[in-house]
Amino acid sequence: MGAPWAPPCDALIRSGVGRRAAQPRTRHLGYTPGVLGAPVVVFEPTAAPVAIVVDSPHSGMEWPPDFRPVAPPEAILSTWDAFVDDLWTGARGAGATLIAARFPRAYIDVNRAADDIDAELVEGHWPTPLAATDYTRRGMGLIRRLALPEVPMYNRRLTPEEIQARLEHYYRPYRAALAQVIDRVQAAFGTVVHVNAHSMKSRGNAMNVDSGTPRPDVVVSDRHGVTADPRITEWAAAWFREHGFAAQVNTPYQGGDLVAAFGAPGAGRHSIQIELNRALYMDEARFIRSAGFEAIHRTLTAFVGALAAHIEAREVPGQRA
Repeated sequence: MGAPWAPPCDALIRSGVGRRAAQPRTRHLGYTPGVLGAPVVVFEPTAAPVAIVVDSPHSGMEWPPDFRPVAPPEAILSTWDAFVDDLWTGARGAGATLIAARFPRAYIDVNRAADDIDAELVEGHWPTPLAATDYTRRGMGLIRRLALPEVPMYNRRLTPEEIQARLEHYYRPYRAALAQVIDRVQAAFGTVVHVNAHSMKSRGNAMNVDSGTPRPDVVVSDRHGVTADPRITEWAAAWFREHGFAAQVNTPYQGGDLVAAFGAPGAGRHSIQIELNRALYMDEARFIRSAGFEAIHRTLTAFVGALAAHIEAREVPGQRA
C-alpha cells in the first residue's frame, strides 16, 4: 500500500492557500501530509456579532495519517469543496461566526448521518443497526465507497474500529463544535440562521441525481421547508437572483444531514444549505482559484451583511421582541 497522496505545496501556493495567514485568526497554514491538528476550527466574528453561523464542512484537505485511499489524486480532489471556507471569510466582518473542517470529506463526511454506512465497506460485523440512505447507495455515504463514478476510494474494507475512530476523533468533534456555536448564538439573539456552505461541480456526474445536467450558479435548500422557514430560503435565493446569479431552491440539492440535524424553525433555528457552482470561482480541472474568486468573495460578504440586516429588521421568525 502506497503512501498517502497530498496536493503539491506549489499548487496550494498558486491557488492562494496561505495568503490570508497574516490576517487575525485565519486558518490556512499550509498542508502537511500525515499531520493534522484540531479537526475543526471556529473563527469568531471580527465585528459586532449577529445571529448567523456559517459552517464549511467539506473544505478541509489535511489528511489524517491513516487515510490511505487508492483513488487517483484528481478523483479525490473532485470531492473537495475547494476554498469554500476562504470564500466565506468575509462573513466574520459582517458579524457571523465561521466554522470549518480541516480534514477531507473523502475521509469521513460530517454531512451524513452517523449510521449512513455502506455495509459493503465494513470488514466484519458493524455493532449497531445501519440506515444506509441513497447517498450510500450512490457511493458517497458517511465513508465514501467511490471517489468518482466507477473509481473506488479503497482497495479493501475498513474495520469497525477504523470507522469508529473516525467518528470519535473527527465527525463528533465537528458536530459538537457546530452545536455549541449555534446554541451560543441563539442564546444571545433568540434565533439563529445557520448557513451550511458548499460548492458543486458545474455539471452533475453519474453519482448525482442530475447526471449530465448543467447546474445553476447557486442552490439554496432547506429540505423543502423542514429546516428553515421557507420565507428565509426564498429571500436568500431572491437576493442572489437580484445580484445577477441563476439561483434555484431545493433543486438539485434538498439539503444534507447537517441542516436536518440543526434546523428547527419552530424553535427559532433556521438552517439553509447554499451550494455555489465551482465554475464561478475556480478552475475545476486544475483545482486552483480563478479570476472570479475575489468577486464571489465580495458577493458572499455582501450576502451575509444583507442577511444580518434582514434578521435585524425582524423578518426572521423566532426573534425576541
